[in-house]
Amino acid sequence: MSVTVGIDLGTSTSEISYMKDGKPIVMENELNEKVTLSVVSVGDSGEMIVGSEAKARALLYPKDTIMEVKRLMGSDNQIILKGKKYSPEEISAEILKYLKKSAEEKLGESIEKAVITVPAYFTDAQRQGTKKAALLAGFSVERIINEPTAAALTYGIENMNSEENILIYDLGGGTFDVTLLEMFDGILEVKASSGNTTLGGKDFDDKIIQMLLEKFEKKNKIDLRSDTGAMIKIKSEAEKCKIALSNEKTYRVSIPFIAEKKGAPIEMNEEMSQNEFEEMIDGLIKATGQSIDVVLEDSKMSKEDIDLILLVGGSTKIPLVKRFIEGYLGQEAKELIDPDLAVSQGAAIQGGILDDTFESDKDILITDVSPYALGVSVIQEIYGYVKSDVMDILIKRNTTIPVSEEKIYTTSVDNQKIVEIVVYQGDDEIASNNNLIDRFLLSGIPKNAAGEEDIKVKFSYNANGILRVEGMIMSTQKSAEISVDLLNVKEEMDLDEWVDASRAREFRAIIRKIDRILKKKENRALEVLLEDLKIALIKEEDFLIDDLEVEILDVLEAI
Repeated sequence: MSVTVGIDLGTSTSEISYMKDGKPIVMENELNEKVTLSVVSVGDSGEMIVGSEAKARALLYPKDTIMEVKRLMGSDNQIILKGKKYSPEEISAEILKYLKKSAEEKLGESIEKAVITVPAYFTDAQRQGTKKAALLAGFSVERIINEPTAAALTYGIENMNSEENILIYDLGGGTFDVTLLEMFDGILEVKASSGNTTLGGKDFDDKIIQMLLEKFEKKNKIDLRSDTGAMIKIKSEAEKCKIALSNEKTYRVSIPFIAEKKGAPIEMNEEMSQNEFEEMIDGLIKATGQSIDVVLEDSKMSKEDIDLILLVGGSTKIPLVKRFIEGYLGQEAKELIDPDLAVSQGAAIQGGILDDTFESDKDILITDVSPYALGVSVIQEIYGYVKSDVMDILIKRNTTIPVSEEKIYTTSVDNQKIVEIVVYQGDDEIASNNNLIDRFLLSGIPKNAAGEEDIKVKFSYNANGILRVEGMIMSTQKSAEISVDLLNVKEEMDLDEWVDASRAREFRAIIRKIDRILKKKENRALEVLLEDLKIALIKEEDFLIDDLEVEILDVLEAI
């Protein structure tokens, strides 16, 4: 049976590990590097190039190369390389394919199963995007776990008898997380997580880049921002500058032939001190304190309750980061695990747990939290005014999972026969500003005055990331429900294929009628029903088709 590998798919770098003799081992790529740059370039023949070679090509072929694609994960952004469009998931899949191929060559066997890490504060869409990338790369995703939890596993496996509260401060190339865990008797219990998926080393690079551009423009009266080739060179030097200033007091950025002026080449030659760099990024580092405060408040702990601070992520090598967190929390922050490799190692440990490769004295259990609030959109009456699109939270942010919560709502209009239950993820008071998870209809409500019929909504969220939402009419006990895998990708389907379904002729007239109605006026209930009906016809789910027909007729009657 093949091993389950652990993968840290990072903004700047990615790593892959596996378990050998009870220890997590980081595997080298084909260039014998443990760390693979998360850079993808398209070659002259259309081949996909990943890692250091892709980074080198960026200087000559900047428009054919993409970096930091992780920040686009779960979005609708299109990436154009050599005239062809790619999704963020497709680009990420190329990085994963490269890691998979390298690992298979090292192990001499096929690898199919993987545990992949994501920032604790990734949304459902970003997590789904990550899993889709893995599926495109040929992996069966056994589990997706949060990066700080993975890092804690790497520490915990060597400290099984410890009893302590651990704060993981994870500042990587493109994302930031802070997580507080309690460790006792081989159990790692996540108490709270917070963070920022758009804060990391890239933003520190940008500060240096901005300074270099401004100084160059002031000296030479030339703006390099629209010069793609020049910007790639400057970005590369900015990264070197940032890394150097973690150990050196000064660094000189020197780029010959960066531009031309009156037919003569011009160089960029600027010196930056460690103090200047720290002043640039001081505000960004201090902003991470807000996430620490959220974690302490949500976990109902104080700074004094923290027994150990672990630094994770390449950006924690910057001296200012360590000084800040030590000053903020009043104790030493430690590097007891490799900040670059600990996350993929922890993912491999989770893979080993799933493969049941640990001895009984090495058993370790993880309990996690829901990093975002989960709730439904409701209508509220406030001081006589009716307000719609209000987010009502059933499962609060940083609630330990598994968990089950329920609430009772009432109908909002007279003779209401159907209710749409719309599920969101997030803390914004306006429901639609949060991340839409799913929606479904509950029909068959008895005719009655507004407020006279009770609807119970129940959320059940288990440890495997499955959210089950049930709606029930209390007077009749009729219910409907959905089950959402918050780590899974919804099946993609061409809905036009319904016309070839065996029962298509039976429903052609009603579908045309709905289409005509929707062209004249938006009706979300009908849109959802129409989509569900087409899917059911394609899948030939006869019982569901018949139920949907009844619900559609109810909605059409109410129009």
